[in-house]
Amino acid sequence: MHPELAELLRVLDLEQIEVTLFRAHHPRGSQGRLYGGQIMAQALMAAGRTVDPARAVHSLHGYFLRPGDSSLPVLMSVDRIRDGQSFATRRVVAIQRGHAIFEMSASFQIRESGLEHQFDAPASRPPTRVPDVLMNDAFVSFLNDFRVRKEGMPLPPRQSVWFRSNGALPDDPLLHACLLTYQSDSDLLSTSRLPHRGRFDRAHLQRASLDHAMWFHHPARVDAWILYDLDSPSAAGSRGYNRGLLYDEHGRLVASAMQECLMRLR
Repeated sequence: MHPELAELLRVLDLEQIEVTLFRAHHPRGSQGRLYGGQIMAQALMAAGRTVDPARAVHSLHGYFLRPGDSSLPVLMSVDRIRDGQSFATRRVVAIQRGHAIFEMSASFQIRESGLEHQFDAPASRPPTRVPDVLMNDAFVSFLNDFRVRKEGMPLPPRQSVWFRSNGALPDDPLLHACLLTYQSDSDLLSTSRLPHRGRFDRAHLQRASLDHAMWFHHPARVDAWILYDLDSPSAAGSRGYNRGLLYDEHGRLVASAMQECLMRLR
């Protein structure tokens, strides 16, 4: 296992202070603002630890309220909203310095079978070889785009990325869901910027994730290749709207994500 992946797994192993209160730490050497995907993954882990393991997460909806500070741990306070026969609902508030920096609702469901359909996966195959320069992070991420991406050239608001963890992972469905959540934040925001490349000085663009939602359709292993197919139908009001469909390497749609981001010119 790559050291960066091992460090990420350490970060997701939350310190339990009380039955519904957890302390979340950050990767060693972190500086500046916290990565939104990390906060979401830790909040989902906190919620999942208060739910019967027979119930798997099927959706989450989160709002980024304040920038997170990497010099301080984050308290994750979980509210047990409901435990029904099939579904369980949790609300998580991430707190620093007495203020909420992120809040999320997550819903969990027992395994059930029923009617099924899905969009077909794009015609694409996982990479057979990844350049060594891409093997130095917790995730191996490979841009699935063969167009010439010249600096400053506007592009359609679409892109797709193959990714997988940089090493084998334990057989823990909650951990895989948390890691999928972590990585889902890495390319959404940039998709809405693609059509506007070259039209502004990047130093004058204020960027931040505003909210994030995910739906988990099937269990997925994040130590196998996942295709993240992204588009951005709209940018308006200094906000970019982004969507992503996540397919496993066999073409099965395992999750979907949506996010709005701040794109404010200063």
